[in-house]
Amino acid sequence: MKALDSGAAINSRNRIGDSALMIAIKRGFDSMALELIARGADVALANVSNVTPLSAAAFEGRTDVVRALLAKGARIESLDRMKKPAIVYAAGNGHTEVVRMLLESGASINERHDAELTILMWAAGFNRGDTVEFLLAHGADASLRDDRGKTAAVQARENGYAALAERLERAEHAQGTNAAN
Repeated sequence: MKALDSGAAINSRNRIGDSALMIAIKRGFDSMALELIARGADVALANVSNVTPLSAAAFEGRTDVVRALLAKGARIESLDRMKKPAIVYAAGNGHTEVVRMLLESGASINERHDAELTILMWAAGFNRGDTVEFLLAHGADASLRDDRGKTAAVQARENGYAALAERLERAEHAQGTNAAN
């Protein structure tokens, strides 16, 4: 912070477009990231891969930083060059608290992302059981299919997560039964 106190530009970036805020997030320096946010770092400043500080913090599961970024107006719908928003990374890495915060900030639980994948599919495909349970408890639709026709259960099973696949199949059946009534 001495550099900022001496007049350094808060939003300067390195050759790959990472700002000091992005570097602090990626390296796990949460207190530094929070200080940069408090001092006015641009919370929407993406790097050359179009990764925003929110996506980086969601990927890493930095809940305090995510909270601060959201409070400063970070956009949950920003997509990186792979066409993924922050919530996809949070779900795929099993950061359930970050998923919760992003849903509370307006992300849609059953929204389709690239290749028609949902966040439930991302969590299932990476064996993130706690996140899957959270999503199911909050209305995730286990019957949705991606652009290949695969449900979250199929994706879990194909990746070798039989127990999670069985749990998702039960949820899919229960949701189908409830929809019929």
